[in-house]
Amino acid sequence: MLDLRYHAAAAPERAAIVCGALRLSYGELESLANRLADVLRARGLRRGDHIASLIGNRPEALALAWAAWRTGLYLTPMSTALSASEWRYLVEDCDAALVIVDDTYAEPLAAALPAHIARVAWRTLHDALAAASPLPHHDEPPGALMMYTSGTTGAPKGVHRPLLPADWRGTPPFAADLVTLFQLGGDDVRYLSTAPLYHAAPLRCALTVTAGGGTVFVMDIFDAEAALALIEQEAITHSQWVPAMFQRLLALPDERRERHRAAAHRVAIHGAAPCPVNVKRAMIDWWGPILLEYYSGSEGIGLTLMTSDEALAHPGSVGRTRKGALHITDETGAELPEGATGLVCFSGVSPFEYYKAPEKTARCTLPQGWQTFGDIGHVDADGYLYLTDRLDDTIISGGVNIYPQEIEAALRETPGVWDVAVVGVPDARFGERPVAFVVPDRRAASDPAGLRAAIERLCAARLGRYKRPDAIHLIDSLPRSPTGKLLRRTLRDMISTLQESP
Repeated sequence: MLDLRYHAAAAPERAAIVCGALRLSYGELESLANRLADVLRARGLRRGDHIASLIGNRPEALALAWAAWRTGLYLTPMSTALSASEWRYLVEDCDAALVIVDDTYAEPLAAALPAHIARVAWRTLHDALAAASPLPHHDEPPGALMMYTSGTTGAPKGVHRPLLPADWRGTPPFAADLVTLFQLGGDDVRYLSTAPLYHAAPLRCALTVTAGGGTVFVMDIFDAEAALALIEQEAITHSQWVPAMFQRLLALPDERRERHRAAAHRVAIHGAAPCPVNVKRAMIDWWGPILLEYYSGSEGIGLTLMTSDEALAHPGSVGRTRKGALHITDETGAELPEGATGLVCFSGVSPFEYYKAPEKTARCTLPQGWQTFGDIGHVDADGYLYLTDRLDDTIISGGVNIYPQEIEAALRETPGVWDVAVVGVPDARFGERPVAFVVPDRRAASDPAGLRAAIERLCAARLGRYKRPDAIHLIDSLPRSPTGKLLRRTLRDMISTLQESP
């Protein structure tokens, strides 16, 4: 069994989490988690209740997650980047009996919430924590994380699963599979978390490292140069990224990248968004075969994994199944043969439900019980999965399905294209038409007309007429979530305000 408590007893002075100048040892993290759990019990919270948190990248975020786990509570971490109305939606939707908030966000959150919803700022917890017990409690039923989807195509949805039996003891489910999949177990692990801890993958990985005895280093805000410096100075062994971060790393001056030395760095995990083949290859050329790509989601119904060697042999794939059984189905739910494109589904993992949203759960659950993240793709003869697009992002033009990622992959081959996204916009004749948003690299930015002409030539050579973008907009950057997911709805909203570039 892996657990924070074991390492707190065996090596209390070892660093558990480092957030800039803030540092907690295993003994301190264990003590804070126990005190928080004691405070939660004293406030009358009981097994099965829900709490929410609004905490930045601080050690307290991990301590609260461990405390909720030991008191049988559902914990919903909230993004500090959301608006007041979005915080209110999450708090009310998850039925939070209590909201624990970082002092920085206490006032705006208080203004956003109805008076009847209990909330407590971290500063007001000091006295209660000081009086609380730092020791384990005799009754510690397991709780759970109830993460919300990122909401890139609609309102976020809470991913809910039943609690384990009250007397269950073992490695917490949020850590059990990641120890093996991402090699995060062991006291020699020094893990760099580049993304906010309120997102599912960064939080689960950080909790897994503290369950396994390693040290978590957390960046407050991602910066490419600062990330490289941390890898070098702290002898980082494991790290986690999204493709947009890779692009920012590759954009650093050549001399900075050439002097990068990181002998200890052995696993660079990435996921959350498709990684362009050229970006993946460039990172492997630079860092070596240490990249480990995963495809999964907050719903946790399945997972594929792809090593660097596999990525070079199967460019564009997201790997083979490591959790659950993979199925590709047509619109009726019938399974398709290898090579056929359809809905990506999984079976063999305990099903989830969206909290208080049975109709949304039904939309991603097939009659035979298989469930889907909502992606379109195919599997080759060797079992490698290739994602074509999101079901919600598919463009239907003249009754034909057009997959934006296929067009994006072609456009990325144009010299001078740094980043690209394609969305569907309404069209009176065909229903929808594809429109491209292109971010030029530094050299191409000075010749927009030349870049547009090059893109149009490539489209004519590579894409059928109905797939060619109806318009090409050159912009400075693409809108992305903090986890690197492309916000296509933001691009669609931009269409009405953009004019064709000359």
